[in-house]
Amino acid sequence: MLKINKYPQESTLKSLLARPTMETDFLESSVRNILNRVQTSGDQALLEFNKQFDKATLTSLAVTAEEVDAAVNKVSGALKDAINIAYKNIYSFHEKQQRDELSVDTMRGVTCWRKSLPIEKVGLYIPGGTAPLFSSVLMLGIPAKIAGCKEVVLCTPPQADGSINPAILFTANLVGITNIFKVGGAQAIAAMAYGTASIPQVDKIFGPGNQYVTTAKQMVSLQGTAIDMPAGPSEVMVLADKSSNADFIASDLLSQAEHGKDSQVVLISTDEGILDDVNKALETQLEQLPRKALAAEALTKSLGILVKDTAEMMKISNYYAPEHLIIATADADDLATQVTNAGSVFIGAFTPESAGDYASGTNHTLPTNGAARAYSGVSLDSFMKQVTFQKITEAGLKELGPTIEIMAEAEQLEAHKNAVSLRLKAIKS
Repeated sequence: MLKINKYPQESTLKSLLARPTMETDFLESSVRNILNRVQTSGDQALLEFNKQFDKATLTSLAVTAEEVDAAVNKVSGALKDAINIAYKNIYSFHEKQQRDELSVDTMRGVTCWRKSLPIEKVGLYIPGGTAPLFSSVLMLGIPAKIAGCKEVVLCTPPQADGSINPAILFTANLVGITNIFKVGGAQAIAAMAYGTASIPQVDKIFGPGNQYVTTAKQMVSLQGTAIDMPAGPSEVMVLADKSSNADFIASDLLSQAEHGKDSQVVLISTDEGILDDVNKALETQLEQLPRKALAAEALTKSLGILVKDTAEMMKISNYYAPEHLIIATADADDLATQVTNAGSVFIGAFTPESAGDYASGTNHTLPTNGAARAYSGVSLDSFMKQVTFQKITEAGLKELGPTIEIMAEAEQLEAHKNAVSLRLKAIKS
């Protein structure tokens, strides 16, 4: 259960809140080997990796239209209805993120504007191993389609029989993604980054994954392929007081712990009794989980912290910068205004983190490992690039030109100055 730490000193926070670490040397070496093999051997390497890692013997990587049709028929009506409701909410939230083009006359004859343009080719990675995340198809596919990306490539690992989880294919079909490939892990990231005979090369890669996928994304980002964000194991921080519901909190902590053994959950409370009650609730609820072993191992790296007041609570929370922050206190609305670092915030007793994972409308692809101090979660903007434009008339250059000449000369960039001077001479002649 949670290891309880009472009234920690500020000097101990760094070590106390350290995330689980990965064996980076071995990991990077393994991933580099995978990247190199895919870059060299393309589809053949991918087929070999499918057999090695997923026990799937395939002759081709692309999912056929017939496979999609068959999968759609396998998904229950109840699940289809649930996915459709989630689709509507996520679409509504992301559609409203579209920006109007704004034009500004910075001075007479000088007009500047900024335009949002879609990234042309994007790759979506959808985990399909211990937890087939069809919800991630919604979170990534919907903003990609709203943005107007010309090519959307989806990679997800096959099951041992060579099939793809039906819910993933149903959701991809709903979103309108047709380029779907049976490949997972670091090799899928390599395929999208470098391109193969079957899988198109993309400009930016999105999606969650295990430590191999995360490392592969970071490596290809150094080689010119953009990625959504630096990410690691899932995490949640819950803020509580004596008014909080221990059963609710335990369920929230376990909902993240069951993601995997490297997940981290943290509970901060101003009331010691809540910490004890949550630990008891964790013991009870853990026994009912199919993924009990994974969740239990994650809990060994997690902790509860007793603090003297909400000011200290918020200080620790903003320092930790959690991927998910649940504020379950009596004054949750007020504390929410004090959040400066978090991936996504869940306010009040009846706002479980699961809502954001699936269907409230916000995106669940979020920065982890403290990256929320500087990074945002995936949004419509993630699939767009902002291009600036400017247009200057003759009158505008006559007014602005001398300023440019003086600045360029001061920086000893004579060619810059000359590009203006030649035009000014032409205007006068």
